[in-house]
Amino acid sequence: MFVVLGASGHIGDALVTELLKRGQEVLALTHDPSKIAGFHNRGVEAMVVDVHDVDGLRAAFRRGNRAYLLNPPAPISADTDREERASAKAILQALEGTSLEKVVLQSTYGAQPGDRIGDLSVLFEFEQGLRSQSTPVSVLRAAYYMTNFDPLLPQAKEGQLPTMFPADFCLPMVAPTDIAASAVDLLAAPPEPFEIHYIEGPDRYTLTDMAKAFESALHRNIEVESIPSDQWQRSYRALEFSPEAVESFARMMKTTIEKGPEAPLAPHKGQTSVDRYIRSLVGRDISKNS
Repeated sequence: MFVVLGASGHIGDALVTELLKRGQEVLALTHDPSKIAGFHNRGVEAMVVDVHDVDGLRAAFRRGNRAYLLNPPAPISADTDREERASAKAILQALEGTSLEKVVLQSTYGAQPGDRIGDLSVLFEFEQGLRSQSTPVSVLRAAYYMTNFDPLLPQAKEGQLPTMFPADFCLPMVAPTDIAASAVDLLAAPPEPFEIHYIEGPDRYTLTDMAKAFESALHRNIEVESIPSDQWQRSYRALEFSPEAVESFARMMKTTIEKGPEAPLAPHKGQTSVDRYIRSLVGRDISKNS
């Protein structure tokens, strides 16, 4: 059985779907009780588990042969670095005393040591924590999620695409379905002691490319609005980020832009382009509102 942590999120749900397509038995773990019936309707066994409940997580992991792990994002109103380190620690503790054949960890391009740089450092530390354990680990570092543009659809409808990236900044991006397919491949592959793999879309894109994708799907002109770095913290505060989260996200953005995105030699290439993803996003919105 494959255990999927965070099964009700964008990637987790796509991962469950991909596993079912391949005829695999799945145990879906979610924090949201309202999602359980939906999994059951799809023929998937599901459990509500608090990521901080070490004993509950361990019991779930013991029921599977292999597990997909991610570190759930903390509420932006909290100290996100502190909260996400705590959840990663709980997951690591829950793995102790299990006999999993292997785990696949969802990580991020640019994971690196550092102070107050959000997921870049938190997920790097998670990777290293798994490396020190005996369970074989495949790390899947994913490019910038295309789902990050979902909340910008209302502004795009009004002709604006606000971003903290420069309009010409070339950024690897990837869709949840492509991450899920790559993760399932890794879950099914023979165990490896510790290895880092990468997944990104078929091409690399600028924010101007993303604006053009919205233009094509919405049939209107879209202007990229690059927010200057001296206004980042004010923008995060306006979105009700905590002071600690404001600092972490601003420093993460600064690090990403100054160092540039990670450039692995042979990343896995997904099939979903930004044009295809944005067309699907706009189509779902039309269907929802029709």
